[in-house]
Amino acid sequence: MNGAQKWWFVKQVVKGRWFSVYASFLVMIGCGSPYLFGTYSKVLKTKFDYNQTQLSSLGFAKDLGSNLGVFAGLFAEVAPPWLLFLVGLTLNFFSYFMIWLSVTEYIPKPHLWLMFIYIFISSNAQNFPNTVVMVTNVRNFPDQRGIILGLLKGFVGLGGAILTQIYFSIYGNLDPIHLLLLLSWLPSFVYFLVFLSIRTIKAPKYTQELKVFYYFLYIAITIAIFILFLTITQRNTVFSHGTYVGGVSVIVVLISLPLLIAIKEEFLLFKLNQQTKDPSVEVSIPVNKLEDIPETSLPSSFSNKPRRGEDFGILQALFSKDMALIFIATVSACGSSVAAIDNVGQIAESLNYPSQTVSVFISWISIFNFFGRVCSGFVSETFITKYKLPRPLIFGVAQIITCIGLISIAFPYKNSVYAASLIIGFGFGAQTPLLFTLISDLFGLKHYSTLLNCGQLAVPFGSYLMNIHVVGRFYDKEATKIGNVKNGKGLTCIGTHCFSESFGILVLVTLFGAMASFVLAYRTREFYKGDIYKRYRDDMWLTKMENEHTKKIDDGTK
Repeated sequence: MNGAQKWWFVKQVVKGRWFSVYASFLVMIGCGSPYLFGTYSKVLKTKFDYNQTQLSSLGFAKDLGSNLGVFAGLFAEVAPPWLLFLVGLTLNFFSYFMIWLSVTEYIPKPHLWLMFIYIFISSNAQNFPNTVVMVTNVRNFPDQRGIILGLLKGFVGLGGAILTQIYFSIYGNLDPIHLLLLLSWLPSFVYFLVFLSIRTIKAPKYTQELKVFYYFLYIAITIAIFILFLTITQRNTVFSHGTYVGGVSVIVVLISLPLLIAIKEEFLLFKLNQQTKDPSVEVSIPVNKLEDIPETSLPSSFSNKPRRGEDFGILQALFSKDMALIFIATVSACGSSVAAIDNVGQIAESLNYPSQTVSVFISWISIFNFFGRVCSGFVSETFITKYKLPRPLIFGVAQIITCIGLISIAFPYKNSVYAASLIIGFGFGAQTPLLFTLISDLFGLKHYSTLLNCGQLAVPFGSYLMNIHVVGRFYDKEATKIGNVKNGKGLTCIGTHCFSESFGILVLVTLFGAMASFVLAYRTREFYKGDIYKRYRDDMWLTKMENEHTKKIDDGTK
C-alpha cells in the first residue's frame, strides 16, 4: 500500500459506517450519566435537607429531561448532526458543573426549583447526541434496526458502570461530589472528539453486517461481565488506587476492540474497491442531512392514512391506536421501573444495607440494563425474521420480568435488593430498545427523530405518577409515623414497611402495561407475518444500482 493508498484508506475508515458505529458506542457510554443519579442523590438530600418527596421531584426532573427529547427531535429535522452534538456537550458541561458548584458551596444553596432545572438540563443534554446516534444508525442499517438499537442502548446501560469505574481510577473512592465534576467534563469531551464522525451514510447492502454486529455483541458482553466481576470483587475486597487503574485499563482495551473490527472491515472493503481499479468508486457516500435518504413521500393528512410500516406524518402517528397502546404500556411499566431505580439508595437504607452497597446496586442495574437491551434487540430481531412473532409480544414479556423484581422490593427477603437490582435492570433495559424499534417498525423513518422522542415522553409521565405520587408520598407517610430524622438531615424511614405498599401498587400497574403490550401484539400480528424490511432492502438495491451507474459513467469518461 503506497502513500496515496494509505491516505485513501484512512479517509475511508473515518468516513465509513463502521467507524461511525464505533464512535456511536463511545457517545452512548457518555449518555449513560443520568443513571448515576441514584449515586449522588443522597448527597443532595443531606446537603440541602430535602425530604423524600422533594428528592423524588428531582428524580422526576432527571427522568423528564432524559425523555423530553422532542426539542432535540425537531431540531434534528432541520439541523446537521454536528450541531446537535455541540448543543449537547455545552448543556452537559454547564448543568453538571453548576450542580457541583452548589454541593461544594462555591455558590449559594440553590432553591429546589433551580436544582430541578440543573438536573433537568443535565439529563436533557444527552438527548441531542442520543437522537443523532439512534436516527443515523437506524437509517444506515435499516434492516438490522433491532440489533443496532439494542447494542446502542446497551452501551447506554453500561455507561453508568463504566463512568463509575473511571471515577474510581481517578479518585480512588466514590465521593459523589467529585463524581459530579467528572460527569461535567468527560462526556462533553467524548462528544467533541467524535461530533463530525456520526452522520447518515448511503451504502449498498453488505452481506457480512450481521456477523460484524455479533462481534460487537461478544465484545460488549465481555465488557459487561468484566465490570460485573469488578463490582463483585470491590464489594468483598478493599481495592487500592493501582487496582482501580488496572481495572479501567482493561475496560479501555476492551472498548478499543470494536475500533479494530471497524478498521478490519473497512480494509476488506478497501481491497474490494482496489480490485475494481477504479478509485472513483467509494464504499460509502456521506449525506449531510439526516433526512436525505430514499423514502416514500406520503401526505400527513388524516384522510389518507398510511399502512403500518410506511412513513406516517407526525400527527398521524401520535393519534393512532397503536401509539396509544405503546404509550399506555410505557407509562405503566417503564414509569414503575424508573421509580424503582431512582429510589434504590433509599430502599437499601430502609432495609439496613451498608452504605457502600448502593454503588454496587447502581452498577448492577447498569450492567443488567445492558444485558436486557442487547438481549431484547437480538432476540426480537430473531423472533421476527425466523418465527414472525410480533415485537410487542417481547415488549410485554419484558414487563412481566420487571414485575418479579418489583415484588422482591414489595415483599423483601434476605439480599432481595440484589435480586431486584438485577431483575429490574434487565427488564427495564429490555423495554428501552423495543420501544424505539416498535416506533420505527410501525410508523416508518421519515419523522423518526421526532417520533422516537415523542414516544419516550411516556417515561417521565409515568415516572412522575409512580415516583412522586406513589413512592414518594407513601414513603413520607411511613416516615412521618415514626418521626425519624437521621442525623438531623432529612426525614428517614427504616423498615420493610417503607416501600412495601407503594411497590405493591407498582406491580399491579406494570402488569396493566404488559396487558396493553399483548393487545398491541394481537393487533399487529398480521403486519409482522410479512416482510417488514422489504422496502428498505429495495432502497439499498437502488443505491447499489446508482453506484454502478456512476462507475459506468466514470469508465466512459476515461
